[in-house]
Amino acid sequence: MRNIKLTIEYDGSRYQGWTRLGKDESGNTISNKITEVLKKMTEEDDLELFCGCRTEVGVHAYAQIANFKTSSSTTTQNIKHYLNRYLPMDIAIIDVKEVPERFHAQLNATSKTYVYRMTIDDVPSVFDRKYTYHCYRIPAAEKLTGRHDFRNFSSAKKTKSTVREIFDIDIYGDIEEMQILIHADDFLHNMARIIVGTLMDIGLGNRSVQDIDDIFAGILEASAPCDPKGLYLQEITY
Repeated sequence: MRNIKLTIEYDGSRYQGWTRLGKDESGNTISNKITEVLKKMTEEDDLELFCGCRTEVGVHAYAQIANFKTSSSTTTQNIKHYLNRYLPMDIAIIDVKEVPERFHAQLNATSKTYVYRMTIDDVPSVFDRKYTYHCYRIPAAEKLTGRHDFRNFSSAKKTKSTVREIFDIDIYGDIEEMQILIHADDFLHNMARIIVGTLMDIGLGNRSVQDIDDIFAGILEASAPCDPKGLYLQEITY
């Protein structure tokens, strides 16, 4: 049995996230589109696709990582060509590699990085409006790095542990675009979006930096999640 690793770029605008299970189950997901093509290619109906990070509704990816096991002898180059031929044009397979049998895209990941893109021009670009969020003020980031219980910065309902470690939060850019980059060991459901939404409210003066401590303590609620159109899964490290 071969183990195949995919590096995937996608525009999440019209999909219900990487996957959608439970009462909100949907076939209109990134994973479902890829799995359907892989099953057609390999003729293996039980094929299962594992991902490094389950992106949410409307969120994009520069480099999502996934893997699947197959008995197919198709070369990695032909797998790449086949997938890109039959997948929608807003999903692209940018690399295909055969990896050791024990590699697992989710279980072996050591850190993940999201980037949130914002335009800060007086007039937002009509060409970038679908993929960046327009904001007039630069947000501020403090107090969130380190190891914390991020339960109150997520919408996770059933999780054994909500403790995560944020290694870095960097805010950088120029006169036209700002980016918030969050590098953590892992993310809870909607954690990246809620952190960005809270940082943006602090930057806009709608709440204070001290609120972050009170959100951790459960005294205050975090801000609403940011618009997903500006959020991208940038990197998964192993």
